[in-house]
Amino acid sequence: MSKTQLLLELAREVGAIAAKDAEAKGIHRQYLKRLEQQGLLIRSGRGIYTYADAEITEKHSLVEAAKRVPHGVICLLSALSFHELTTQAPFEIWLAIDQKARSPKEAILPLRIVYMSGQALYAGIESHSIEGVPVRVYCLAKTVADCFKYRHKIGLDVALEALRSCWQQRRCTMDELWHYAKICRVQNVIRPYLESL
Repeated sequence: MSKTQLLLELAREVGAIAAKDAEAKGIHRQYLKRLEQQGLLIRSGRGIYTYADAEITEKHSLVEAAKRVPHGVICLLSALSFHELTTQAPFEIWLAIDQKARSPKEAILPLRIVYMSGQALYAGIESHSIEGVPVRVYCLAKTVADCFKYRHKIGLDVALEALRSCWQQRRCTMDELWHYAKICRVQNVIRPYLESL
């Protein structure tokens, strides 16, 4: 099997392929460029290529974000959208990264970076397979707690909508919500709203 066929097969299998994936297979990234020029691959981000005939889902931008920033975690509005718990349709991908990590510079993929550290960064991460790519997303209870923590960025109305919807649909327990509220240090903010449920 030629290097070109190998790359096309890999792109077909995983949906999105990064230049470093090609190099891990011992194939120079220039092959990706050639396949793009031939119209067999589409460049969908810096160093990220998608198979031209791939079935792209509405969650494809999350796949691209996971490939572009593998240490990032989908959070806030993007996580609410992923969990189908908001009427908001974010045009940016909200991504949590470590405070000490360098912010990715991406012109093609609109990223909204949120810096977190310690337990607030590492607690509540779930791995979901989207288009065959593992994507890290915060669980619902952690996302709701984050919405209260970052209410000045996304709006208190969004946080309240998320809490109400989550509770009405019975997708989180009070204990889970309280656990993540403690980790995010928003117990005092969220307490009156939890008591009113």
